Amino acid sequence: MKRTQTSKAWMREHVNDPYVQRAKAEGYRSRASYKLMELDEREHLLKPGMVVVDLGATPGGWSQIAARKVGDSGRVIALDVLELQPLHHVEFILGDFREEAVLALLVKTLRGKPVDLVISDMAPNISGIAISDQARAMHLSELALEFSVQHLKQGGNFLVKVFQGDGFEPYIKQMRTVFKQVLTRKPQASRGRSSETYLLGKDKL
Repeated sequence: MKRTQTSKAWMREHVNDPYVQRAKAEGYRSRASYKLMELDEREHLLKPGMVVVDLGATPGGWSQIAARKVGDSGRVIALDVLELQPLHHVEFILGDFREEAVLALLVKTLRGKPVDLVISDMAPNISGIAISDQARAMHLSELALEFSVQHLKQGGNFLVKVFQGDGFEPYIKQMRTVFKQVLTRKPQASRGRSSETYLLGKDKL
């Protein structure tokens, strides 16, 4: 009963969310589009001709913005465990990023090209068990960082969603060994009560 009430409350909040309404009106796939737009405006992450990898892409809010910014001379490769409705100029891989075969397919799709920017909005399905959810969320973040270490070009950037809790501080420390600068950002479109925050690793060493 409580879960049903919680679901109804979430749906009510979601439907009334100004960013959800704005996304519908302006033709964006999700409210998350505004998070990336704000971060890009502030940090100048996306440029024409870039190779961008979008992890946890569905429904495509970030890929949509990235594809528009990198243009015809760039590439956006999106990956998610859920199907993505086709987006212009976005190459999509359906699969679980935690599986070796899916990672191998992603690497193959890069065709040996180094990546300019990795963006990760991945999050696990929430079970409601806080310790378990946090551990699974951090695992996804660690895999995204590992991919960035191996495939980002020198000077490349990495934007990742993380949740504050166990493992958060060690993760920032780990990022500082990889990037010249690590910034913490909370976009306006990110719900205030959410523990989500975004870490930006700038200039891969």
